[in-house]
Amino acid sequence: MKPLFQIIILAVVLLHCTRQELVGQEKDNTPKFVNEFLNIGVGARAHGMFGSVVASVDDVTAGFWNPAGLTEIDAPFQASAMHAEWFGGIANYDYIAFGKKLGTTEKKSFGSISFIRMGVDNIPNTLSLIGPDGTVNYDNLTEFSVADYALLASYARELRSNLSVGGSVKIIRRAYGFGSAWGFGADLGAKYRMGNFTLGLMAKDVTSTFNAWKFNFSESDKDVFLQTGNIIPISSTEITLPRLIIGANYHSKSDNVSWMVEANLNLSTNGQKAGVFSGKSVSLDPTVGVEVGLSNKVFVRAGIGNIQKIVNEVNTQNTDLSLQPNVGLGLNLGRINIDYALTNIGDATDVLVSHIFSIKLDFISNRKVSTAPTQGKDVEIID
Repeated sequence: MKPLFQIIILAVVLLHCTRQELVGQEKDNTPKFVNEFLNIGVGARAHGMFGSVVASVDDVTAGFWNPAGLTEIDAPFQASAMHAEWFGGIANYDYIAFGKKLGTTEKKSFGSISFIRMGVDNIPNTLSLIGPDGTVNYDNLTEFSVADYALLASYARELRSNLSVGGSVKIIRRAYGFGSAWGFGADLGAKYRMGNFTLGLMAKDVTSTFNAWKFNFSESDKDVFLQTGNIIPISSTEITLPRLIIGANYHSKSDNVSWMVEANLNLSTNGQKAGVFSGKSVSLDPTVGVEVGLSNKVFVRAGIGNIQKIVNEVNTQNTDLSLQPNVGLGLNLGRINIDYALTNIGDATDVLVSHIFSIKLDFISNRKVSTAPTQGKDVEIID
C-alpha cells in the first residue's frame, strides 16, 4: 500500500500548489476559462462514459486523459483518430495520436505524440465591407478561421507491476484571424492497481499553462473598431490554473460478460459557481461512467456529467439541478477498434447533441525470430 500513500501525498502537494496559484488568481483576475478546447476530451470511448476514464484508460488516448495508462498498451505501436462536430456542426474537432512501446517486458514504458485541432472556418471578415462614404463593397469581403491547436508529447513508465506514472508536455497554438497565441504547459498522471480496483490521479496544467497573445491590426481596422464602439484587443498573457482529477474504477468479468464502473472527481480552482459542489474559488465536478462488454467484441457505455446548479426560470430565487447524459457503442475487430458516442441525449442541457466517431489501430510485428544449428552455431532466422 506504500505506493498508494505516495500518490495521496502527491495529490496533497498538488492541492497546495493549486492553492498558491489561487492566491495569485485573486490578485491578477486570471481568466476563469482558458484553453477550453482542451477540456472537451478525445476518443469516443471516453465520451460515451463522459470522460470518466482517468483510472481505466489503457490505450494511446491516455496521453490526454492520464499518461500513466500508456504502459498498459500491449501492441508495440498504436494509432488513434477522432472526428466530432460541435455546436450543430459549426465547429470541427479533430484528433490523431501515435504511440510506440519503448521499454522491456520487465519495465514497461511507452511514448506517444497527440495532435488536436478545433476550429471554425470560413468566417466572413466584414471590417472593410462598408467604405468611409457608406457604400458597400463586397470585393472587400474576406474569410478567416478561428482555430485552436495542441501538440502533446507523452511518456509513461511502469515503476512496479501495479504502479505506473507518466507525463505530457503540451504546446498550444491559437489563431483567431487578427490575433494569435503560443502556450506551453505540462500534465502529470499516476495509476495504482489493486486486483479489480484501480486508482487514477491526473494533474492537468500542473505548472500552470501560459498563453502569450499578440494582435496585428492595421490602422484602418483600428478606426473601424473605434467607430463601432469596440475595444481594440492588446497583447496579453492568459494563465490556465492547475486542475486535479481523481478517478476510482472497479471492473469484473464473468464468462463472456465484462463490466466496469468509474467515478471521477474534478477539482478546479477557477471558481465556477455553477458546479454542483462549488465555493467562492474552488469547485468539485463529479462524473460517472459505466461500460459493459460482450465476448470482448461489443461494448455498451453510458456516462453522466456536467452536473450544475441552474437558476429556476419560474422562481429566480431557487436553483435546479442539471446534468448531461452520454451514451456510446464500441466494436472490437481484432487490431481495429471502432467507437461511437452520442452526447447530451434528450437535450437535457443547453449543449447541442454531438455525434463522435473514433478509431484505434494496433500494429503488431509479424517478424518471428528462431534459432537453427549451423556448424555448431545458433543463427537467427527472421520470417
